[in-house]
Amino acid sequence: MPVRLRITFLFTLLVFILLSLVCVAVYYVSSNTRLRNVHTRLTNRAITTARLLSQSEVFDKELVRRIDEATTVALKDKTVQAYDYRNHRVYRYSDVPNDTISIDENILDEARVNGKLYFDRDGKEAVAYHYADNNLRMVVVVGAVDEEGRRSLRQLQVILLLSSMGGIIISLVSGYIFSRGLLRPVQKIADDVNEITAQNFARRIETGEARDEWYYLSDTLNRLLSRLKESFDLQRHFISNASHELSTPLTSISSQLEVSLQRDRDPEEYRRVMQSVYQDVRHMSKLTQTLLEFAKASDSPGGLDIARVRLDEILMRLPSEMAKQNKDYTVSINFTELPADEEDLLVLGNEELLFSALKNITVNACKYSPDHHAEVTLAVSSKELVVNIQDKGIGIPEEELEHIFHPFYRVDESRTTSGFGLGLSLAHRIIKLHKGYIEVHSTPGEGTLFTVALPSARAFPR
Repeated sequence: MPVRLRITFLFTLLVFILLSLVCVAVYYVSSNTRLRNVHTRLTNRAITTARLLSQSEVFDKELVRRIDEATTVALKDKTVQAYDYRNHRVYRYSDVPNDTISIDENILDEARVNGKLYFDRDGKEAVAYHYADNNLRMVVVVGAVDEEGRRSLRQLQVILLLSSMGGIIISLVSGYIFSRGLLRPVQKIADDVNEITAQNFARRIETGEARDEWYYLSDTLNRLLSRLKESFDLQRHFISNASHELSTPLTSISSQLEVSLQRDRDPEEYRRVMQSVYQDVRHMSKLTQTLLEFAKASDSPGGLDIARVRLDEILMRLPSEMAKQNKDYTVSINFTELPADEEDLLVLGNEELLFSALKNITVNACKYSPDHHAEVTLAVSSKELVVNIQDKGIGIPEEELEHIFHPFYRVDESRTTSGFGLGLSLAHRIIKLHKGYIEVHSTPGEGTLFTVALPSARAFPR
């Protein structure tokens, strides 16, 4: 069923329930009010008749009957009957000749016990009222038909029924119109989304001026489209650069082998060719390994081996690792004011990936510093652990800072230095995967400071 019809039916159902509750409440109150008024009039008539009959020296029964006959009331077919304590009828009057109310002893006994009793008999509302004074004890039964009250109640019933039907019809029409207007923005958003393709991915959904839920939905979709466009652009750029980086050594290997096979050569020449090919193969192997690490770092945390690791122990591995990379690379580590509790040094993550991220940043610091030296410090707070990696190298121009974490991006000054441009991008992905962040502050000609912040393991329940 279309959402528009569902909204219409739900709206109509809600209106129907509300109208039904109101109509039932109005009818119930009106019916009870009519019944109370009838009971009050009948009781007053019974009290008046009992008082007249108790004064037999002034009002005999015939005079009381004449008074009843002369008394005009709104009730129809009035009947008055009085019974003494032996249940003998001592008085009777009716507007219609020979009209009477059949009374049994149970009604009279209950009236004597409770003082008065309301009941329905022979189509009439009636009251049995027990009257007692020093001269007389009797039960007066007065019954009548409230024709006018019942007619008004029937008219009210018809009015409420017609009003309910009219209200339901109006709610159906208005609900359909209301739902169509309510869903029009959704239709517009869906139409805009359907027109967005890979060829016009820059197009965005119109948000409108009103800051309502539809604006929030459109803005959220626009931000999603922007993130998707950025990811697609990054992916295309990554594939293009990866293809270029892989094709270059492959072309070199193919060319060298082709040239070497054109004629017979002495062993020394073959050795030089093989040495050159070997270097290209190593270059490709290193690039392939880096690409695999990059793909792993781009995965979700659910696929990684996550554990509580000490960040200071990871940093202690950097000096020896830098020496493996290049015998000229040196690292000084400064752990100032470390907490006494080793729990404060723990982070939640994958040890090898974190080491790879910090290693890549440190390699860059050593590579682009004239002295090939990097300074690493660790600061600990209650919520996060912060690693600062400082160098005194060539620095990074301010306009380049926003691009350094893109895959295969290399600052112009570093084009002559060996590398793939994946180290910082890989580090950024890994730190982001661990819910941390990286900040960079650089002054060209003076050096660069990388700040890596990771949330403390205390922030995650065991």
